[in-house]
Amino acid sequence: MTLRFSVLASGSTGNAFFIESDQEKLLVDAGLSGKQMDRLLGEVQVNPSSLTGILVTHEHSDHIKGLGIIARKYNLPIYANDKTWKAMENSIGSISLDQKFHFNMEEIKTFGDIDVESFGVSHDAAEPMFFTFRQNGKKVALVTDLGYVSERIKKTVEDADAYIFEANHDVGMLRMGRYPWNVKRRILGDNGHVSNEDCGLALADIISNRTKRIYLAHLSQDNNMKDLARMSVDSVLKERGIKLDIYDTDPKSPTTLYDVG
Repeated sequence: MTLRFSVLASGSTGNAFFIESDQEKLLVDAGLSGKQMDRLLGEVQVNPSSLTGILVTHEHSDHIKGLGIIARKYNLPIYANDKTWKAMENSIGSISLDQKFHFNMEEIKTFGDIDVESFGVSHDAAEPMFFTFRQNGKKVALVTDLGYVSERIKKTVEDADAYIFEANHDVGMLRMGRYPWNVKRRILGDNGHVSNEDCGLALADIISNRTKRIYLAHLSQDNNMKDLARMSVDSVLKERGIKLDIYDTDPKSPTTLYDVG
């Protein structure tokens, strides 16, 4: 029994995450076109028709752009909370009733041999939530699209084998950048996105001896750079005496399928 995952795409232009066990193949979000989703899954040797479900974090377009298309094409069940269903129904097109399922916030739902726990995040969406995945003593935590990392979230995601964690922006780049001030204020606020430094500080509080990998996710194309994000997070961790392998994610290319064990 094993748990494997790939960050199919991550960034302000589109997000999708794939995780599988020997029994299940789950997609989290489908924020790119149906054609792009097919390509991304193909690049990690996953046939979209073999998926067993799609979990939805929230209704922003960079998380649901291809959701309706891929769900209809392959007759896949979709799992989202009630407020997210209502918020996205006009964006994803008609979905058959037998494909609609509810996954409430702060709930643990079992998919085959994977236990998935949902938890709420502070983001400007109807009822945004993200997930941890547990199987055979292994744990993977997916944490992006949040303005700050609360103690409640830290408790939920602590002690994971691998993290996919938001490092959206460098504060200096954002403040000096071309965005209007109201957009900057939204990103910097409690319902916006986590900075490189805050990502490092949060990770320093939650990682443990079992943690092997960190993937930095949802990087802004305008207000961050992969090297800068990696160096910033690594610097914060090293100040706490922590050295870990840190990996990039990309808005157009999937990460190599990683076997958690």
